[in-house]
Amino acid sequence: MKPEEIRNLSAEEIDKMLQDLREEYGNLSFQHKIRPLEDTSKLKKIRKDIARIETIKRQSVN
Repeated sequence: MKPEEIRNLSAEEIDKMLQDLREEYGNLSFQHKIRPLEDTSKLKKIRKDIARIETIKRQSVN
């Protein structure tokens, strides 16, 4: 997801998206520990999206 798309969302939508991404990351990492995923790049993409959202949230507070 692009930073401009995130900035255009409301605070509630950002929080909901962040919660969903963290849940999805947790599920995928658990599945990966049990049986390796075919596409492990999903983990990296989700982790980067979480970091991107957290960064934008911090910027908007200041």
